[in-house]
Order: sequence, then C-alpha cells, then structure tokens
Amino acid sequence: MSDQTQGDGTTTKVFDRITVAGEDLLRKVKELIHEGNVRRISIKDKQGKTLIELPLTLGVVGAALAPALAAVGAIAALVTECTVMVERES
Repeated sequence: MSDQTQGDGTTTKVFDRITVAGEDLLRKVKELIHEGNVRRISIKDKQGKTLIELPLTLGVVGAALAPALAAVGAIAALVTECTVMVERES
C-alpha cells in the first residue's frame, strides 16, 4: 500500500506497508536501509502496535545502525508476522 502526501510543496513523502514473516524481517529492513531514500521505518505487530521506529538520515550507516539492527533481530525472533511501515522521500 502506498500513500502520497504533499509536504511543504518541495518534497513528497510516500508511505509503504509491507507484511513480512518474522524470519525475513531483518533481511527486509537491511534492504530498505540500503535503498537510500528511506527516511523512517516502523515495525508493527499483528495488532498494529508499534514495536520499534527507526528514523534514518543520510549520514547514518554502519556501526551507528548496529544497535537498531540488533533490536530488529530480537523482534524477528519473537514475532511470526509483522508489518513494516516505510516512509520515503521522492
């Protein structure tokens, strides 16, 4: 699912909703981070409760993301299915 909203007239934010199995969660989050245009990733459980939000900026790479990715890995071990909400700038 994609929704487009116009911000202040200069950027467009696009929101995607992706449902993934727990064992695929970490792989999917890493893929999204490497895309480059992702600004925020939220992971929600089946009931819609937000488990973690990862704000991403252009300068955040490597070791700075290690704790967040460890948390995503722990969540993946606990859930069978979750929804990844992705905010992008286009």
